Amino acid sequence: MTTDVAVIGGGIIGTAIAYYLTKRGKKVVLLEKDYFSAGASGACDQGVLLQSKAPNEHLSLAIYSYQMYKELSKELGRDLEFMQKGYMVLIENETELQVMKEVVAKQNALGLPSRLISREESMELQPGLNPDAIVGAACCDWDSEVNPYITTMAFADRAKELGAVIKTGCPVTGLVMEHGTVKGVETPEGTIYAETVVNAAGVWASGIGKMAGIALPIKPRRGQIFISEAVPEFVHKGIINARYIVAKHQPELLKGDESAKARLGVGISLTQSEKGNVMFGASREFVGFDCSNTIEGLKAVLDNAVHLVPGLKNLNIIRTMSGLRPYTPDGKPLIGYVDGVPGFFMAAGHEGDGICLAPATGKLVADLIVDGATEVPAAESFDVNRFKLF
Repeated sequence: MTTDVAVIGGGIIGTAIAYYLTKRGKKVVLLEKDYFSAGASGACDQGVLLQSKAPNEHLSLAIYSYQMYKELSKELGRDLEFMQKGYMVLIENETELQVMKEVVAKQNALGLPSRLISREESMELQPGLNPDAIVGAACCDWDSEVNPYITTMAFADRAKELGAVIKTGCPVTGLVMEHGTVKGVETPEGTIYAETVVNAAGVWASGIGKMAGIALPIKPRRGQIFISEAVPEFVHKGIINARYIVAKHQPELLKGDESAKARLGVGISLTQSEKGNVMFGASREFVGFDCSNTIEGLKAVLDNAVHLVPGLKNLNIIRTMSGLRPYTPDGKPLIGYVDGVPGFFMAAGHEGDGICLAPATGKLVADLIVDGATEVPAAESFDVNRFKLF
């Protein structure tokens, strides 16, 4: 088989890339070793979160993606359950408050209408918060939610309608290499020759990279979460916490904390699905490819969540879940052609931001492959070659 582009990975990033490439007229074959959303896209919350992004080019990309999401249900012809719900970032102490004052100022300068609010206003927006656990919050009405499963399938289905060939249960077992140039992929179903091979394999991207002779700085980071039975409206505003943002921007402030909460990277992410199920987590653990739940991890997540939102202890939990996020050292995805390996394009390393950044990533990849340039903001900041790969 011969195609213009072979895309490796059937998560929300890979399917978005397949859609935007076929929309631009490219012949595409998408290859997924298991099934759609088998990785991070199927073990995540539903946030299109802007406040959680570093207030730099990462936030600029997220805002661009958010603007795309507002029209995406219409474009794909399917209700993606996109809802501009608004989120709060809970601030637990004065140290976090000072950091968040700086973060909000930088966000505002980049066009994000976030703001600091008092403890009292926080509790009005989200009844049931523990008043003794917070000093206030940051809030942004642009933060939104979308159904990640439906969105992934909508990208894949629309790509197929436009002519893409979709192969699930079809792992890539090797790359076709000629004089250092990637010419295609090997699969159990045969060789697929392609002008460009896009590595959108999420936490498995490093394994694909090794096939091309490069060392990608992408590794899995586990997150553990709880899911409750469906209940009436419980989460009025989505919730995350400032501790996570402080850890990203000023990690030195958390040094010396030897608690399980710190060691397991526990923070809160609280949301409720359209059907009423409450989801909350999560941990941030480097444990290789082990995506099992642990008693220690679940206890730390639960203790933290109930401390902030005591009413969670009254919900019936129907299951727990864990997933692996594709972590990169600087928190930004790797997007672009790999210097020294013609024909090999990277689009992975989104960690917990894949849902938010999928539309912008899909368009960015398509633009770079088709035109060699893009209007997507700060594209050069995500260039894979910022890291030493050889």
